[in-house]
Amino acid sequence: MSRGYPSMTALLALLAIAGYQNRDKIAEWLGAAQRGAGSPVPAPQGGAGGSPPGKLGGLLAGTSISDMLSGGLRDLVDSFRQAGHGEVADSWVGHGPNKQISPSHLERIIGADVLETVAQQTGLSPEEILSRLSKNLPEAVDSYTPDGRIPTPADLSRPA
Repeated sequence: MSRGYPSMTALLALLAIAGYQNRDKIAEWLGAAQRGAGSPVPAPQGGAGGSPPGKLGGLLAGTSISDMLSGGLRDLVDSFRQAGHGEVADSWVGHGPNKQISPSHLERIIGADVLETVAQQTGLSPEEILSRLSKNLPEAVDSYTPDGRIPTPADLSRPA
């Protein structure tokens, strides 16, 4: 597990595997993780398994979706700011066009330890992870922050 950023690592792993366009699948995996890593979950229609792929069950075990999203988004934006790319992350959170991030910049921002953990947990190569995340992060962060700010766990726990 990466030190200090478990929520961010979980968020990045989920987005690397499923991409934001499969956010319903991500919610399903988080639900399975909340019920306990390795617990059998009824397969949804279409036959796909309900448990997280690879080693993600352990990474997500006991994590609520609201805690993972809020903490992961906050850690991610903080990482961008500390690396001097706060304006990129802020464009995703705020209103207006989303700035893109190259895989090489993303690698420097999230760091080798987080990237290695995500690779171990997902079974994807670091290059594939960076490629997928550079495409998915802007839309995902923008969609998870519709009010122009990072939601709190309480915000995310409220019924829609």
